[in-house]
Amino acid sequence: MGRKEGKWGLKRLENVFLLGWIGRQSMRVKTCVGVVFGVCLLVALKFLVKDHSHFFVASEAFHLIGTMILIYKLTTHKTCSGLSLKSQELTAIYLAVRLYCSIVLEEDIHMVLDFTTLVSTLWVIYMMRFKLKSTYIKELDNMPMYYVVIPVSILAFLVHPYMRTRVVTSWLWAFCVYLESVSVLPQLRLMQNAKVVFIFLLLQLN
Repeated sequence: MGRKEGKWGLKRLENVFLLGWIGRQSMRVKTCVGVVFGVCLLVALKFLVKDHSHFFVASEAFHLIGTMILIYKLTTHKTCSGLSLKSQELTAIYLAVRLYCSIVLEEDIHMVLDFTTLVSTLWVIYMMRFKLKSTYIKELDNMPMYYVVIPVSILAFLVHPYMRTRVVTSWLWAFCVYLESVSVLPQLRLMQNAKVVFIFLLLQLN
C-alpha cells in the first residue's frame, strides 16, 4: 500500500515539474509543445478509435450545451452586447441545411441534436432581434453575410462528396460543412472592431 502511494506521489511530482517547466518557457516553445501534443493526440486517436461518429455526436452535443448556456446568459444578464447576430444567423443556416441532410441521409441522433440546436439558435436570434435589440451593437457587426455565403456556395459546388443519386444533397452537405467552419468570422470581425474579447465567443466556439 505504501509503495503504491509512493508511486502516485512520484507521478504527481513529475507532473508538477513538467507543468512548471512548460510555464517557464517562451511563448514560441509553448506553442511548439502544444502543436506536438496535438499532433500526437490526433495520431493516437487515429489508431485507437475505430468509430469516429462518436466525435461528431460529442461535438454536436457540446454545441448544444454551449447554446443553452448562451441562452441562460442572455436571459439573466439582459444584454447581447458583444455577440454577433450575423454569426448566429449563419449558424442557423448551416444547422437547417445539415438537419435536412440528416433527415435524407441518416435518421439518427444527429438529426435530434441538429434540430434541438437549431431551435435554440433561432431562440437566440429572436432574443437579439426583439427582446435585447437595444443592447445589440449593429455598427460593430458590419461584415456582409454574402462575403461568407457566396464563396462557400461556390466551393461546395466545386468540391463535394460524390453521390450518384443525390447530387443536390451532396452539394448541400458540403455547403453546411464549409459554412460551419467559417460561421464565426462575423463574430471575429465584431471583436476586431470592438478591440475586446467577449465572453460570448468562449461560449460559442465549441
